[in-house]
Amino acid sequence: MTVVAAALADENRRVLLQQRAPGRTMAGLWEFPGGKVEQGETPEAALVRELAEELGIEVEPGALDPACFASAPLGEAHMVLLLYICRTWRGAPRPLDAAALQWATTRQMRALAMPPADEPLIALLEALL
Repeated sequence: MTVVAAALADENRRVLLQQRAPGRTMAGLWEFPGGKVEQGETPEAALVRELAEELGIEVEPGALDPACFASAPLGEAHMVLLLYICRTWRGAPRPLDAAALQWATTRQMRALAMPPADEPLIALLEALL
C-alpha cells in the first residue's frame, strides 16, 4: 500500500501535525497529514486531494517537494510512506478529519506519540528544513 503525507512547513521551520481522531486505528497519535494513493492517481495528485479533504487547503502539485520515505508493516499488509515537504498553500488548515492540529519543531515532534512509520522521518526532516 502506498501512502503519501506532507510536512507543511512554516517560516519558523515548524511542521503541521494532525492528531488521529477517536475510533480510528492509532487514535490519538500525531501524524503528518495525507492518505492512501488510489488506483490511477499519481502520489502528488493523491496528496493534493488528501490535503483538501483533511485540512481544507489548496496545494499546487508543483509545491510538493519529494523529501523521504519510510517502509513499515501495517497489520498483514505493508506500507510505503512517501513524505513531501510543502511550503506554500492557500487557505488556513482546519482539522476536518482529525481530533486536533498543532505546529511543531522536529525537536518537539520527538516528544509526541507518532505512528511507527512517521517517527524515522523526523531526523530526515531535521536535515531538510
